[in-house]
Amino acid sequence: MSATQHTPLTQVAAYAAPAPKAPLERTTIARRAVGEHDVLIDIKYAGICHSDIHQATDGWGEGIYPMVPGHEIAGVVTEVGAGVTKFAVGDRVGVGCFVDSCRTCEHCLRGQEQFCSRGMTGTYNAIGRDGQPTYGGYSTHIVVDENYTVRIPDGLALDVAAPLLCAGITLYSPLRHWQAGPGKKVAIVGLGGLGHIGVKIANALGAEVTVLSQSLRKREDGLRLGAAHYYATSDESTFEELAGTFDLVVSTVSAPLALDAYLGLLKVDGALVNVGAPEEPVSLNLFSVIGGRKTIAGSMIGGIAETQEMLDFCAEHGLGAEIELIGADAINEAYDRVRSSDVRYRFVIDTSTI
Repeated sequence: MSATQHTPLTQVAAYAAPAPKAPLERTTIARRAVGEHDVLIDIKYAGICHSDIHQATDGWGEGIYPMVPGHEIAGVVTEVGAGVTKFAVGDRVGVGCFVDSCRTCEHCLRGQEQFCSRGMTGTYNAIGRDGQPTYGGYSTHIVVDENYTVRIPDGLALDVAAPLLCAGITLYSPLRHWQAGPGKKVAIVGLGGLGHIGVKIANALGAEVTVLSQSLRKREDGLRLGAAHYYATSDESTFEELAGTFDLVVSTVSAPLALDAYLGLLKVDGALVNVGAPEEPVSLNLFSVIGGRKTIAGSMIGGIAETQEMLDFCAEHGLGAEIELIGADAINEAYDRVRSSDVRYRFVIDTSTI
């Protein structure tokens, strides 16, 4: 596979947060020239993840500014480095939450790069091997090592595939790890950008799926997406009625969770897995896990191989995100609407509008 010859790309258009909590604005950023094992991707779509908002507002700690968020990236390869063997010009590809790792630790060698002992390199708000800040998908192009790029199957449209690069793998990985499938009762807490994809995937895996949401406002959607049951957590009787019901509860919410109440929903040996990441600490009474040999756990995205597995699974089962496509000039409004849970169910930026 030979590399196409182009003038090295240096400046591309993007939307960035110039400072913590500042509105995002159009700017230009520098992208590195395509290296031997790099691919240049013409970004077509970029999903807006709640973690973009957490990071752009320093909610998870001090950020690197200007910050170009976006780690749900779908696009097309327009140039490949001389040593690239996995992709060719014209391939449909995706980039998720990280673009590098040490490649030598036990976790990287097992294909669990997200747990890299030296720390993975985030797609944005991180420092790359070259010592420069990484910039994410709210931009027209990105240069990524082929080993941290995944193929988007032809059966998935790029716009609905983009959110799978974070939201999809964030739910697929724990559902697979805790063996959601036939005969298992799984509850998804929250029917938002993460939760709605979790319902689809858990149902496709063969589990009996229940949605636990603050209200019944989205009940019709939940049942349409694959849930067998839907309950409002604002109704105190819900926790009494469902006590000891589930093998697995996956919480997708970014607000602090009443852990003891949700642990009470588990069967003996059940697991409560948190994939939402609240900015505030949460508390736990250990008797909630001691009684019933229950597990409380966390999970974050997946490795490159598992992300590819997830995309192939979603293509096979016809699963994509439910999206609202927006122009780049609506990003700040979209952030406000995400905070208000006013999206069904994922904003995706048409990057041609940048």
